[in-house]
Amino acid sequence: MSEEGNAPTAVPNSRQLGQRAFYLGGANAFEYAMQFLLPVVLVRCLDAATFGEYRLLWLIVGTLLYVGTLNMAGGLYFFLPRSGPEQRRLYIHQTWIYLAAVGLLCGLAVGLLNPLAKYGALVPAFIALWFASLLLEYLPTIDERVGWQAAATITVSLVRVVLLGAGAWLTGDMQVMLWLLIAAAMLKLGLLFFYVRRHHGLGRPWFRREVFTGQFRHSAPFGLSAALYGLRHQSDQWVAATLFALHSFAAFSIAAILGQVVNLVRTAVMEAFLPSMSRMHADGEHAGMLDMNARANVLVAGLLYPLLAFVFVYADEIITVVYTAEYLEAAPVMRVYALGMATLAVEVGSLLLLLRQGPYAIGVNAVALALSVAISFTGALYLGLPGAAAGSVLALVLDRALTLRRIATHTGVPLRRLQNWRGLAHAALVAVVGGALATGVTHAFFAGAAPLARLAAGAVVLAVVYWLFMLRRRSRQ
Repeated sequence: MSEEGNAPTAVPNSRQLGQRAFYLGGANAFEYAMQFLLPVVLVRCLDAATFGEYRLLWLIVGTLLYVGTLNMAGGLYFFLPRSGPEQRRLYIHQTWIYLAAVGLLCGLAVGLLNPLAKYGALVPAFIALWFASLLLEYLPTIDERVGWQAAATITVSLVRVVLLGAGAWLTGDMQVMLWLLIAAAMLKLGLLFFYVRRHHGLGRPWFRREVFTGQFRHSAPFGLSAALYGLRHQSDQWVAATLFALHSFAAFSIAAILGQVVNLVRTAVMEAFLPSMSRMHADGEHAGMLDMNARANVLVAGLLYPLLAFVFVYADEIITVVYTAEYLEAAPVMRVYALGMATLAVEVGSLLLLLRQGPYAIGVNAVALALSVAISFTGALYLGLPGAAAGSVLALVLDRALTLRRIATHTGVPLRRLQNWRGLAHAALVAVVGGALATGVTHAFFAGAAPLARLAAGAVVLAVVYWLFMLRRRSRQ
């Protein structure tokens, strides 16, 4: 087996980093658009019970991914940029073996405790294949081959959505959709096999116990922290599913889709910046690493805050146009999420990863999870669906406050210099002004218009405000 070409090693400039974020963001945006459109099709093709089974399937898969993967794939951001070709291949093979083994175990566990047991081995088989193919979502980006990552993301997403949409439209049968999901997972696994064989090789070394132990010890604390973090968000859905009727739970889960949009923006930017941040940390350039994180967060805020303002103002119209007025009870939940997710622009998980603060992250997320469950349950009892969403929002605020203080203490950098607070405040101001003007324009001139017309008018106003602020900022530079 011939050796693969090495991944880039030079530290990219701001323009190159921006291009990476653009490509990854475009691919992730396409994937999100497909996943956003799929439920719109499914609710019109499946009966309520079958659509509920579909949502339950992905809730199960999401929970298992949080609990089982333990950040082994994400931990490669730390190991691969600072390793030679043979060592990189070893880390990749070990991660692949781990994910495949855990996926098989999760599949067997679901087979024994499966609420979708009437579909036999299809659900466990899909889970096992999805775990085994998960590395494709990380590896090309870590290798800084963003073109490959974008192509793989778009291909898998398009095939999956087309297959499921066609299956739902033609049959309305969950069993058929499970077979189609298995086919999509096999395609994803095949692409991963091809990529690893071409760029890293499939030869030895495959596994070294002492190396795997170090890899696992480094990644697992962050995986546990990420699991606790993810379960905080899923706990809201479990609370809603437990306390409310199926129709209300469906509306709640629709509102929670906003989190996917936020993660789309954050992930695209941070995946482009993180390999370079890892090399800076390895070279002892801690100031440069912190500066790059601050720049990335301002970039995220500039994209995220106008979007959240738009969602907050036009939640009713969005729900009506996309999911029909039957699900309007999702609108107040979506507004609660929009407020809380503004804190996600300040991304600090990558810094905890590079600074090896996994145990601290576990403690913060454990406290935040307990707080989230308690507040969500209490809020749901007294405030209904919006109260169920309040737990994760307040937990996010606590998470960011504690984590920023820890990083400031560990690095010796004052909290006021840890982030570009002025840039973040400017992005928030643009969003607030744009949202306020959009509200005024639509109430004054489009009060009786159709929901789609109100959405279009609001989008234009926000875009104009954002453009004017950008022109003003450039003229002052």
